[in-house]
Amino acid sequence: MNVQTKYLGELTIDREKVIQFPTGLPGFIEETKFVLLDLPENPVFQVLQSIHTKDVAFIVTNPYHFYQSYTFELDDSIIDPLAIKDSKDVVVLSIVTLKQPFENSTLNLKAPIIINAANQFGKQYILNIDDYPSKASIAPKVKGES
Repeated sequence: MNVQTKYLGELTIDREKVIQFPTGLPGFIEETKFVLLDLPENPVFQVLQSIHTKDVAFIVTNPYHFYQSYTFELDDSIIDPLAIKDSKDVVVLSIVTLKQPFENSTLNLKAPIIINAANQFGKQYILNIDDYPSKASIAPKVKGES
């Protein structure tokens, strides 16, 4: 199927790659089908693109690339609707808010996107803990960094 994308023009997408978000995303509840697209020559960031609305697209990344100690527990409110059976099927992504200069960009660690790669179901999971901000620096300070 052909999909108009915000950043990459028109692309042909395999229907098996479509991720179902049964309840949409907060603020975009009508948008229930997305595809995860690689950015050319950029292995760190991807685009979570609505297959129905060209302008509904989010830059996402694996938060562990920036925050190796990022941890949280999935509860039944995410495990059951996504039918998660095995932790190896869980993909965690954070939405990136791009800013200029790039070092001022942020990651949403408070509300990660959880995808069950085994069945292509996803949901944004708002953490009930205050350990992580919704605007974490994309350039975290590392202890001992000079």
